[in-house]
Amino acid sequence: MSRRNKKKHFENKKVKTYNTAMEQNTEEQITDKEQIDDNQTDEKLSENDSQNDSQTTNSEDNAIDSDKKSEQTEENVENPENSEKSEEDFEAKYNELSDRYLRLMAEFDNYRKRTLKEKMELTKTGGEDVLKGILPVVDNMERAIKSLETAKDLDAVKEGIDLIYKKFQEFLTSKGLKEIEAIGLELDTDVHEAVTKFPAPSEEMKGKIIDVIEKGYTLDGKVVRYAKVVVGE
Repeated sequence: MSRRNKKKHFENKKVKTYNTAMEQNTEEQITDKEQIDDNQTDEKLSENDSQNDSQTTNSEDNAIDSDKKSEQTEENVENPENSEKSEEDFEAKYNELSDRYLRLMAEFDNYRKRTLKEKMELTKTGGEDVLKGILPVVDNMERAIKSLETAKDLDAVKEGIDLIYKKFQEFLTSKGLKEIEAIGLELDTDVHEAVTKFPAPSEEMKGKIIDVIEKGYTLDGKVVRYAKVVVGE
């Protein structure tokens, strides 16, 4: 065999070997693909089977529930006593709630009337404590007036009147009544009421209160009477 023929023979043999290898690879790929397809098909079939089983189970459960409901309906139809009993229970519950509601309304109405009565009584007798405190002062004033008829020592009479006045002031203070300060202060319209203006005795008293015509008072911080004052100009 010539050298050229040997080379050609070698190339043909090489091509055959390559073709054989390619055919084997192709067959292996086809086999692997077929196995994958078979596995996927099996998985889909198993999923469909599980879905069908669950649907079947749900259908069976629904059928059982329907049978139970139909049986209960048939029992109610066959046993009207159950229906009558439920109506009686409902009527008894309704009567109980209605009675409770009426009782609550009656109790609330009584409470409202009682509270209104207590407020009216408190309004009428609210000043009882104050009047009881004033009575001793009135007694002392009556004694002082009687003593003026026969008194010869005016200084003793004045001293007695001053004591009565101080006690009365202490009583008013104990009840929360306080005198509003005014002289020498700036005019405060929240507690003062300017009646007139008068020339100030000094430059420092200009615009300030120089005299009080009528005292003002507060009761527990609330103004019960404004102080009537004279303002310097």
